[in-house]
Amino acid sequence: MGRDYRGMSAAERLADRRERLVSAAYTLFAHPGFHATTIERLCSTARISNRAFYECFSSREDLMRAVYERCVDETLDAVNEAIDSAPPTLDDRIVAGIGEYVRFVTKDVRRARIMHLEVRRAGDVLSGARQNAVSAFTKIVESSVQELPNTLPIDLHLLALGLIGAITELLIEWVLSDPAPPIDELIDASVHIFRRTFAT
Repeated sequence: MGRDYRGMSAAERLADRRERLVSAAYTLFAHPGFHATTIERLCSTARISNRAFYECFSSREDLMRAVYERCVDETLDAVNEAIDSAPPTLDDRIVAGIGEYVRFVTKDVRRARIMHLEVRRAGDVLSGARQNAVSAFTKIVESSVQELPNTLPIDLHLLALGLIGAITELLIEWVLSDPAPPIDELIDASVHIFRRTFAT
């Protein structure tokens, strides 16, 4: 265990250790899972000492939050870019945003497991981070359909929240099923739900 840090400042050493812990956690928290992964195993995989762990993170939960929030931020960036690049019709934005969300999350099963399964298993300590993520994705839905006539029978925020929940359950099904449903079918089901909801 250990690493040659010659030529690196203290801040660079800390950043390097932190990044290696995040990388190790990205794999281990996805499989075998958050509760099955000890700090000792994280440190062994990251090739740092247990003492160095606490210089980077206060707990496993703190590390899980960092990994989860990075997954969310990367996904938000990909979805927003896809929507911004799509033709400026509601249907095109729906197809682009949903398609990119599902494809980006499922491109790496570790990301899918952390974002939709392990964050729940981590418990109440990460409920705030998950709530923030749901809110961010809900706002994307709301902003994408904001030019619709104000004739929706249900509050837009509640509709958006329900739609995000539907996609989440589809992705959990993809993570847990064997064989997993095809990605195109997940996208088709999600787009169908959105189209029916907003009658596009």
